[in-house]
Amino acid sequence: MGSPTPRAFDRLNPAQRQAATHGAPGPAGGFHAGPLLIVAGAGTGKTATLAHRVAHLVTQGVDPARILMLTFTRRAAQEMVRRTEAILAETAAQTPGGAAARALAARLGWAGTFHSIGNRILRLYARQLGLDPAFTVLDRSDAADLIDVLREELGLSRQERRFPRKDSCLAIYSYRVNTGWPLARAIADLHPWAADREEDLRGLFRAYVLRKQRLHVLDFDDLLLCWHAMMQSEALARDLGQRFDHLLVDEFQDTSRLQGEILQALKPDGAGVTVVGDDAQAIYSFRAASVDNILGFPDHYRPRAEVILLTENYRSTQPILDAANALIAEGERQHRKVLGGGRRSSQKPRYVVLDDAVAQATYVADRILAARESGVALRRNAVLFRSSHHSDVLEVELARRRIPFVKYGGLKFLDAAHVKDLLSVLRFADNPRNAVSGFRVLKLLPGIGPAIAQRALAHLEAREHSIGALATFAAPPSARIDFAGFCDVLRALADPNTPWPGQVGLARRWYEPQLDRLYEASRVRLGDLEQLEQLSTRYATRERFLSELALDPPAATGDWSRDASKDEDYVVLSTIHSAKGQEWDQVFVLNVADGNFPSEFAAGKPEALDEERRLLYVAITRARNELHLCAPLRYAITQQSRTGDAHVYGAKSRFLTDAVLACFEQISMTPPTVLDASMPGDGPMVDVVARMNALW
Repeated sequence: MGSPTPRAFDRLNPAQRQAATHGAPGPAGGFHAGPLLIVAGAGTGKTATLAHRVAHLVTQGVDPARILMLTFTRRAAQEMVRRTEAILAETAAQTPGGAAARALAARLGWAGTFHSIGNRILRLYARQLGLDPAFTVLDRSDAADLIDVLREELGLSRQERRFPRKDSCLAIYSYRVNTGWPLARAIADLHPWAADREEDLRGLFRAYVLRKQRLHVLDFDDLLLCWHAMMQSEALARDLGQRFDHLLVDEFQDTSRLQGEILQALKPDGAGVTVVGDDAQAIYSFRAASVDNILGFPDHYRPRAEVILLTENYRSTQPILDAANALIAEGERQHRKVLGGGRRSSQKPRYVVLDDAVAQATYVADRILAARESGVALRRNAVLFRSSHHSDVLEVELARRRIPFVKYGGLKFLDAAHVKDLLSVLRFADNPRNAVSGFRVLKLLPGIGPAIAQRALAHLEAREHSIGALATFAAPPSARIDFAGFCDVLRALADPNTPWPGQVGLARRWYEPQLDRLYEASRVRLGDLEQLEQLSTRYATRERFLSELALDPPAATGDWSRDASKDEDYVVLSTIHSAKGQEWDQVFVLNVADGNFPSEFAAGKPEALDEERRLLYVAITRARNELHLCAPLRYAITQQSRTGDAHVYGAKSRFLTDAVLACFEQISMTPPTVLDASMPGDGPMVDVVARMNALW
């Protein structure tokens, strides 16, 4: 297609253009580029820069099929491909969506999340890795359920002393895998109270790994763990690395130690490696993300990797950026940068001191309504907080004033019981060794409880997991008709001659009578299943459908937003972690005081305090026009009577130093204390001192 035209790249600023066009044609052909770190500050056009880089590589003759793009969400990968297609179409002087551009973009087949790409690679190399290429991927809830079964079998749930619940066990297992730390350290970091259960947990995890191997299933973390193990083989690492000329990684600050080592093994010399991220937005250590990956990236290579800073912010007004710059400048290890932009304003962000949570809620509601009257839509307002319960009082106030809102952090779509039921049917047909799904499905049948379901699975295992053999199991009389019908459906789904299109519909039609029997509002729930059926048409195979849903599940916030969605507009409430990557015209940050910013759990840990500072930085940089940091003075003590008035006083956040506060307009909304200054009249004298002394 030739070199990129100015029309395609003239929207980039100089730093973006330098990053997008990094590298040069080689003397013997091809396009060569050394390792590159793009430190993209908040709101500096990271995605646009990365998409232009991919387009530039393609226009320089790099085969799109030899470009590997790794992201953290499927949507981000799809957006990257979509933008690249548009840029290629523009470069070719075609209308967007032209045939040539579509053909090139269609060859960008290696764009996806770490886990989805890992899933594909493990199936590709399954024979060399000793894996069954038809393995099933367990989602998080199924993995937790399997751990719960093993907790019960090992007697860990029936001991005198408390043992971690299934979700806590899975969290420890996942943290241990992704950090590479010893188990004792992982326990101490996540659940220190369980330190004396290390050997029991080790035994549980050993049993968990063996059971997964027996069932031919991998969980979310195994996809990276097995990929990492594969990269320890020089021959396999070299073979995989040679499949790709260029490797691009988005949100590099969120990668774990495990992911960082996978990337380094793919391209040990850094040839063709481009990573994009912002160490100032590294806020996911609780998910085992390691900020050391992005901080240490340049020094992994010799010669040192090139570093390009993107600092031109297109989102926030300069006073908001000044506050963000002052805050982050006081941190320790970082790629130092100063954000600037063209959006000038005389209005400073506000630091508002309030009496308590009620006053805070009143202030936020008042400002939101005032902005609405001046033409700012409700959805352009966001209220951000450190922990989900921090918005409790505000939610009551918003409801009282009839201000609709959506709170991000609702149930996952795939966590709904009826959706899991239907997916379990498909997973069991896909892999009859998957006892987790089989156990769930069998219990759906009338007349079959846990004991009978276990006997049916043992019957199947004794017959080498042949789906047809399940029909020979002696089901109880009350279940025989339904059991026979279920076996017929399962055989049809497991038959390789049954085309994939229509399989979800077949499973749904079998499941509908169970849905009516087991759940209230079954007609409403049926709509979710029809949506799932529609979603399945986007996937070429059953394996891809089931794997992708397990790896990157869609989220539903209907449980929070049902009323708001019927309204004309709504305010956004969100934890800061969920707000990353978003922006709003007006942003309120609740409870900006020590204990919340930083969290009390970060005290005494320098690296944890640094992350807490970055968390507040992320909150500040979500605001476009107005920012309000709210700092209540009093915090009610929980677990007291409704009429109780016990409280503690909040201390000013240690992050809000004099230099940082100089960037804010400081406002006090606390009620003044009224003192009666009049002198008392004449009265009897009381010798208080003598009475006190007389006590002793």
